[in-house]
Amino acid sequence: MPNQTEPLFKAVGLSKEFGFGRQKTLAVNQVDLALEEGEVITIVGESGSGKTTLAKMILGLISPTGGEVFFRGEPRDISTYRKKLAYWKNIQAIFQDPYSSFNIFTKIDTVLLDCIRMRGNGNLPREKKREMMAEACSFVNLKFEELTNKYPFELSGGQMQRLMIARIFLLDPKILIADEITSMIDACSRATILDMLMELRDKIGMTVVFITHDVGLAYYVSDKVYIMEHGKFVESGTPDEVILNPKGDYTKRLISDVPKIYEEWDLSTV
Repeated sequence: MPNQTEPLFKAVGLSKEFGFGRQKTLAVNQVDLALEEGEVITIVGESGSGKTTLAKMILGLISPTGGEVFFRGEPRDISTYRKKLAYWKNIQAIFQDPYSSFNIFTKIDTVLLDCIRMRGNGNLPREKKREMMAEACSFVNLKFEELTNKYPFELSGGQMQRLMIARIFLLDPKILIADEITSMIDACSRATILDMLMELRDKIGMTVVFITHDVGLAYYVSDKVYIMEHGKFVESGTPDEVILNPKGDYTKRLISDVPKIYEEWDLSTV
């Protein structure tokens, strides 16, 4: 039986090496991470810091070189499972390029229908399935009727990101990994996408892990922030602790790179 006192997800001493012989690179180095149900955490770091490699190990897409991964208090290391279908029903991802997550030869309504089948609802009446797909699209301000018989390449980047959230709505996972999901869309769309994700988090109670280099995003959405440098967490805590009162030089440098609004505007002249 799962241990109910354990966190929803736990990684212990997670490491990943790439390369052969002496030409090895330690992309992730002895990382410990625990996720509680319904919380939002953000892993922040520069390109090459190891954050995406860590995300792929959490997802079970690549195997760790060392360490263990546990889900829902199960005693067995998830990374040792040969078949991870049951795990993947509980953990999903949204990636930076939404087009890479869709088969360009598969129509949008077929994609959404596959999500319903994955949750074991394939035997529902046709009208009920259409109702579920329409509800998912409506949640992200898309009209299902306008997507029917369309292919991914016929939609804009912003529409595709919304469609990714509609898929998550139908899949109802326990954990969502969101890897640089706002880097390819404009500023206005970013806020909309983040608000939709937070609303979805509240609606289905999922845990969200943002992978980003955007310190502002981390402060805006997170319960906890983890700063990653050279494959390790070098600082962690609440957004106020880490971003407003950084202790490490690396964290201070990340924050110093964020454009600042002029602090001495004379608002009386506006």
